Amino acid sequence: MTMAERELRGAPSMLPMFARAGVSMIPGASRLPFIGGRGREIPELTLTLVDVATDRARLADYDRVCGFTLRDALPPTYPHMLAFPLHLALMTDGRFPFPAIGLVHISNRIVQHRPIGAGELLALRVWSDPLEYHPRGRQFTIRTEARIGEELVWEEHSTNLRRGSAGDPPPEGAHGDRGPASAEDLPASATWRLPGDLGRRYGTLSGDLNPIHVHPLSARLFGFPTAIAHGMWTKARALAALESELPGVFTAEVAFKRPILLPATVQFAEDRSDDGIRFGVRDANKGTPHLDGEVSL
Repeated sequence: MTMAERELRGAPSMLPMFARAGVSMIPGASRLPFIGGRGREIPELTLTLVDVATDRARLADYDRVCGFTLRDALPPTYPHMLAFPLHLALMTDGRFPFPAIGLVHISNRIVQHRPIGAGELLALRVWSDPLEYHPRGRQFTIRTEARIGEELVWEEHSTNLRRGSAGDPPPEGAHGDRGPASAEDLPASATWRLPGDLGRRYGTLSGDLNPIHVHPLSARLFGFPTAIAHGMWTKARALAALESELPGVFTAEVAFKRPILLPATVQFAEDRSDDGIRFGVRDANKGTPHLDGEVSL
């Protein structure tokens, strides 16, 4: 079957999509034609958005919230924020097999092929790989490409888990990506104190207003004692700490471990080698791992 491609005339509005995602949690709501969670497989659909410009004020706010230096280039995680409305549009499509709220972001891999100037127009393309086996359920990877003209300048693999029946295991001898090594043994280089409103601040800026991030009361509805930090904020903050050492071309891969309950005090750890940088974020008191990552140069 040929994958359908849909070009959008503008970024989808986030609030209606989160509203649909919230309604999908109501028993029986998946029968409604405009609610995701009705399909059996990932729809073969590609969403594209062209001539995406960077709002300089929003970029400056993003740099401040995530710890990047204010400069005339996009942070390596910034295109994810530009593409996230397309991610959410895909996951709230009526044919999508799972409700968007309740998914767990378990890993993220970004390849920056060259620095992106803040004044350059991007063409974004988003689709999802098919469902895959995971020991705790099923997983899928949303793929994003950013181009300037015909040039591929940035790409991302963002993997999400739906907890539940794991389905059939992969064939013997099949192996997925190795993922970054554990960062528990790395020396701490910084301590970060994260305020209780960090999820609301990043969520308002990024448009990712998942209720687990924005307020303790809404987070409790989904089993968390308080709001939790966005995984992509944690990755962005880690890369901001390494910003002065990142070249123009690199790959940054992270595995999201345990959620950061806000407010929190965490440690950033890092170690360099000829091949790249290993890094991690962990609880400052208990040592609980929150993120393991590596940059390949």
